[in-house]
Amino acid sequence: MSGIADSDERLRGRCLCGGITLSVPAGAHAIHACHCGACRRWHGGPALVLQAVDDLRIETGDTLVRRFASSQWAERAFCGACGSSLFFHSTGDGQHYLSAGLFDAIAGARFESEIFIEAKPDWYALEGAAEHLTGEAFLARIGAG
Repeated sequence: MSGIADSDERLRGRCLCGGITLSVPAGAHAIHACHCGACRRWHGGPALVLQAVDDLRIETGDTLVRRFASSQWAERAFCGACGSSLFFHSTGDGQHYLSAGLFDAIAGARFESEIFIEAKPDWYALEGAAEHLTGEAFLARIGAG
């Protein structure tokens, strides 16, 4: 089952077509919402992402993963078959932020922050984030500012 920790203590997720399966440590639980223009264009709204440190494993479908440099500080990846957004990888600190929707369940998930808060349009609002960071503050945190 996708998103459930297995015997290796990893959460497993998949793209829409199932061609790509991936895993992250089962302890990953920090959810962030990104309001930057790139994420809103890529996701059709704010990106809800699971921070997975630097331990992302592409379990199956590696040849379907398409990557592109979306900025000077990050690359994005998607499934070449179905187009599902998979992750963005910050090149400053090596962190991976995976689309939370790839996982059916994320045990202990916490809505930790909204980033690029100054770019959030007025037509939606999210509740419950413990922290609100400007783009400048977020970039400084990941070593890209």
